[in-house]
Amino acid sequence: MLTIIVDGTEYYNEETETFETVGTIELRLEHSLISLSKWESKHQKPFLSNSTKTSDEILYYIRCMILNEDFPDDIISRLSQRNLDQINAYIESKESATTFGKLPEQKARGEIITSELIYYWMVAFTIPFECETWHLNRLFALVRICNIKNSKPKKMSKSELAMRNRELNAQRRAELNTRG
Repeated sequence: MLTIIVDGTEYYNEETETFETVGTIELRLEHSLISLSKWESKHQKPFLSNSTKTSDEILYYIRCMILNEDFPDDIISRLSQRNLDQINAYIESKESATTFGKLPEQKARGEIITSELIYYWMVAFTIPFECETWHLNRLFALVRICNIKNSKPKKMSKSELAMRNRELNAQRRAELNTRG
């Protein structure tokens, strides 16, 4: 979860003929599967695609991320560049200590990732639905781990097997100080 402070705004009150300030607001945001679902429900297209999004679509996603019960309607227009940078950095962060070593290249299946597909992965890997509030990148890491752990190990080709055996034989000869 990300917490940001949105500065107050000053406006002119015509009744009192004075400038007044609307207070600062602490916003709590979450880049999660729930936010993604809300956005896709409204726009009826995948959020995680390579297609460009309008600034209105991006700002609506930020609105979907807000966890506060009550917030002013103009809160999105009050976000500063610093607030937007904080939100972008939060969305881009991996939010996990998990790292993945170099994996063999896989052909892209061209599958479009939508919130429903992510829910399917959660069901298929028996990931509890409480994880829908996790940061999306953390949830993707968990799905990827489940996929790796549930997949069958790749068989070595004959040349890979022969190379491994040569390396093992050379190592054993060195350890035992023999020639064959």
